[in-house]
Amino acid sequence: MNNSELLEIAEEYGTPTFVFDVREFWQRLDKIADIFGEDVRFCFAMKANPFLAAAAADHGERLEVCSPGELAICEDVGISANQIVYSGVNKQASDIAHAIAYRVGVLTAESKLHVELIEQCAAQAQITVDVLLRLNAGSQFGMSKDDLLEVIDQRESYPHLNIVGLHYFVGTQRKKLKHQIRELEKLRALIAELEGEHGFEVKRLEYGPGLAVPYFADDDFTDDLAPARELAPYIQELGRDVEVTVEMGRFFSASCGTYLTRVADLKENDGTNYCILDGGINHLTYAGQVMGLKVPVTVNLSALADAMRERDERTWTLCGSLCTVNDVLVREVELDSLEMGDVLAFANAGAYSVTEGAHLFLSRTMPRVVLRYDGGCELARDFIETSTLNTPRK
Repeated sequence: MNNSELLEIAEEYGTPTFVFDVREFWQRLDKIADIFGEDVRFCFAMKANPFLAAAAADHGERLEVCSPGELAICEDVGISANQIVYSGVNKQASDIAHAIAYRVGVLTAESKLHVELIEQCAAQAQITVDVLLRLNAGSQFGMSKDDLLEVIDQRESYPHLNIVGLHYFVGTQRKKLKHQIRELEKLRALIAELEGEHGFEVKRLEYGPGLAVPYFADDDFTDDLAPARELAPYIQELGRDVEVTVEMGRFFSASCGTYLTRVADLKENDGTNYCILDGGINHLTYAGQVMGLKVPVTVNLSALADAMRERDERTWTLCGSLCTVNDVLVREVELDSLEMGDVLAFANAGAYSVTEGAHLFLSRTMPRVVLRYDGGCELARDFIETSTLNTPRK
């Protein structure tokens, strides 16, 4: 989307508003697919942006679903069950039973308890379900290697489970390829051990590399697909022995999102120029930003559209509408000709911001969500008054 399109959306739909360009999302998926090649599959972690879940499914990707609520979203928007990888560290029997009833494509087991629960629910449903065993990577997620090997060795005890492979994910915004290379070597060794010493063939590996995206002014934007190009040969090599699915959220969707917010007040306090916006940190978050010290790509759309406006560049502190000193989006940023009512655009807001913010704090209004397609825009979510959620029941 260009700046004039964004300004038109702000005028039509109001602010604060998230805009997600589905065209850009699909184009990025295509570019990443070209880099990795046709033998590598992809899975969109919908927690990064549930408003793009249907778009990812329409594009043919698998979806990682990590909660009953996310599964409900998939059901509501008509996503095919066989595209769903049902994951999550806390799976209750009722959650598993519902996922099985919906016929999700595969479930992950993050503990021996999960294995037992999935077996019980599958037996009750009288079907066999595909399962990925999630290997622990130093956090609360997944099971230890010892537990995983125990499950593999006792796999005949689970007649309703078709254990098809492994799931492995460490974290996000990981900028050094050496980490992924080391993990893939570890996984290759485990796959060989499972086959050689335990008689088990790993048919499928679901791997989350956590590739990093640029967000801030001092980041390198020259080639934001470079991490994928660097990783691809290692994935392709492993893919000769096992079906590899690359699972990502942020790397797929961050660049397709823009957050629009309007200037509500301008003032100077003790030599600092403050701009108060109608949004804030309850809406907009960037991974790695601390108290607004890093500067995301920020554009004054109104100033760019007004060729007659007098140029007046100043350093501004951009703050939101919350009654807390923590509500600082940017501590220092140079903006030209900032005026009351101007619309600011924050780029690369397509992942996590729309759901990670402290939306209920101070009972402020939640932003609108707009999806941009070739044929125009679609209102995906209207403003929501959070006061209704914070009001005690009578």
